[in-house]
Order: sequence, then C-alpha cells, then structure tokens
Amino acid sequence: MTSCSAVLWTAFVVTLVAVLVLALLPVPELQEFGLDIGFDNDKLNHASAFATLAVLGGLGWPRRKVRLVIFLALVGAAIEVLQDTPLIDRDLDVFDWIADCIGIAGGLVVAMCLNRVMHRKD
Repeated sequence: MTSCSAVLWTAFVVTLVAVLVLALLPVPELQEFGLDIGFDNDKLNHASAFATLAVLGGLGWPRRKVRLVIFLALVGAAIEVLQDTPLIDRDLDVFDWIADCIGIAGGLVVAMCLNRVMHRKD
C-alpha cells in the first residue's frame, strides 16, 4: 500500500464512521453533542456525504468502482432501514437513499476526472 492509498483509505474510513454516526444517532443526541451539522436540506446532506465517500473511494481504488458503488448503495440502504427502528427513532425515506445514490454517481464522476488529470501523460 502506497502512502497515498493509505491516506485515502484512512480518510475513507474516518468519513464513513462520521457518516454512520451522523445518520444513526437519534436527533436529540446529535443536538446534545453539538453534532447537528450539515445543510438545511436533508437530501443535500445525504448526497454530499455519499459523494465524499465516492470521491475518496474512487481515488483510492479506481479499479474497484463497481464494488464501491455496491458497497456504498448497501450502506445507504442499511442506514435507512436502521433509522426506522425504535432505538434510533428516525424516518425511513427512500428518497434519502436515492439522494445517496445520486451522490455516489456524482462523486465517482469527480474521482474519474481527477484520476484522469493526475495520470495524464504530457
């Protein structure tokens, strides 16, 4: 593992943990801990979180895009299912998952463009 891929892997894992914490803590706890951050639009929060994950994953593992898309889409779906449990007491919203998937697609486009620029031979 090169130092660049180690940094990207670490950034991906830290970002994934942060997304899971923000998505799975009940809203009162988020507010209590001062973690109620993000945009005023929930769909934009979802799309930007998963776009960030897709960019980091797409840069770190450019040859594993299909696995990355499947993994991130499953994470987004799992978040929605878990949010509907009484323990978390948030709402399951299919449109949140759609926003996740739109973010994944946009993030991969950015990662592919960045990979192309970084590996361009002059």
